[in-house]
Amino acid sequence: MLSESLNYLRNGEDWVKTVLIGGVLGLLSFLIVPTFLVIGYLLRVVRATMKGDEVPPEFDDWGDMAVDGVKGFAIAFVYALVPAIIAGVFGFAGIVGAAAGGSDAAGALGGIVALVGLLLAFVLGLFAAYLIPAALSNYAETDRMGAAFDFGTLRPILTSGKYATAWLTAFAVLFASSIVVGVLNVIPLLGFVVGAFVTFYAAVAAYYIIGKTWGELHDIEMMDEGETPGEQPAV
Repeated sequence: MLSESLNYLRNGEDWVKTVLIGGVLGLLSFLIVPTFLVIGYLLRVVRATMKGDEVPPEFDDWGDMAVDGVKGFAIAFVYALVPAIIAGVFGFAGIVGAAAGGSDAAGALGGIVALVGLLLAFVLGLFAAYLIPAALSNYAETDRMGAAFDFGTLRPILTSGKYATAWLTAFAVLFASSIVVGVLNVIPLLGFVVGAFVTFYAAVAAYYIIGKTWGELHDIEMMDEGETPGEQPAV
């Protein structure tokens, strides 16, 4: 699946155009809206690949894509919020405790509290990173934001070896791309510009893996364009 994911974008006739658009949106991510568009595109990749479609989607229907991206961002934000809050609370408690105590023991205790909080936040953050792709996939399949938090559906996926392998493979793709971008950053401008295109290409490959795996686990069939999961043909 790794080689297929890396070749996925090139299955499209206008794949160069797609990469150029994705890279430019990445360069403009500080404007926020381009970030939503990229997330919306990645959700389209998940929808397509979970149905077995090997042709990458195009950048069109920008309004719908942006709305989809906002929803995807909101889902990821909710899952990332808990680790962030825990890190903030424990970190603040450690600093306050150390400052209020005024002794070496109090300072040490404050440091321990802060360290425990950071470790807990790291573990929860790692779990959130593991969970978010599955949550986004369930949303992409159903078009319901509530599905992203349907742990009854998510639990068997998250505990399957197939999903764990897919997640690790997708992570490896993203990690490798970050190394490439880091090397390119030796030449600042080159790293900044080319890195955006490399990152987009890698993100599409990673979510190809996630979408493909989700489809295999859910046995999702190809559906006509515009048909949503659960629809039955009219008789």
